[in-house]
Amino acid sequence: MIAVFRKELRSFYTNMTGIIFAAFLLLVSGIFTVAVNLRSGYPNFEYMLSSTYFIYMIIVPILTMRSFSDERHRKTDQLLYSLPLKIRDVVAGKYLAMVTVLAAPTLLLALIPPILSIYGTVNFAAAYGTLFAFFLMGCALIAIGMFFSSLTESQIIAAVLSFSALLVCYLAKGISGLIPSTPIASFIALSVLAAVAAIAAYMLTKNTTVGGSVYIVLQLLLALLYFIKSSIFENLFPTVIASLGVFDRLASFVGGIFDLSAVVYYLTVICLFCYLTAKTMQQRRWA
Repeated sequence: MIAVFRKELRSFYTNMTGIIFAAFLLLVSGIFTVAVNLRSGYPNFEYMLSSTYFIYMIIVPILTMRSFSDERHRKTDQLLYSLPLKIRDVVAGKYLAMVTVLAAPTLLLALIPPILSIYGTVNFAAAYGTLFAFFLMGCALIAIGMFFSSLTESQIIAAVLSFSALLVCYLAKGISGLIPSTPIASFIALSVLAAVAAIAAYMLTKNTTVGGSVYIVLQLLLALLYFIKSSIFENLFPTVIASLGVFDRLASFVGGIFDLSAVVYYLTVICLFCYLTAKTMQQRRWA
């Protein structure tokens, strides 16, 4: 794992991806620090972070798009499979390299609160708590982007898929407010999600039987639950969509509350998508 980590980290800085990632993050953060904190006179560092997290939607796909898709395109993924390493070690090495690329500019952002304290009273607990959550959010989004990179050999397609997924996460709260809360609306929407899950299962296994079985089982389960007690579908789908709001979890930290449930949520997203990435690569290995 250490060898993969070192190789990936070196490649991020030799091909300028890591430098571009850090430059964009620091540039946008600097602009909003001037606009929100210095010109407006707010010493609240957390306000700046809550205004800049949208940049993740742009820079995370750029960082993650080549993590596995480039290996597949150049057929060098076969070399990874021949190494005396487990797939999870390869995934962990690549993921930790991208997290390290994120950690570098995050450490530089940590220098801003002491500077702001010169001009006013800074709540360091809220500032660094929000920065910690900001970093964890980036780690979760990187795991999502890495998963989509493992699905295709095209970096462009990987970037588009990652951006689309992050856009849904960004708009999740607004989308949930547009969906009717009636049981039948939730049933239909969850049926569509069952089809999406079946497609994902097929992409992971390349087996139509598995994909079809997943859809049939999920659809029968939904139909059975709706027939037994349709009231449980009341407002269910809007709640599910709202739970995808990775970006919305930062709000409690900005408000001065260290939300332990948000930390658990981010760690769960990280573990889930790293696991899915490993399963995708494992399936390709035996294919």
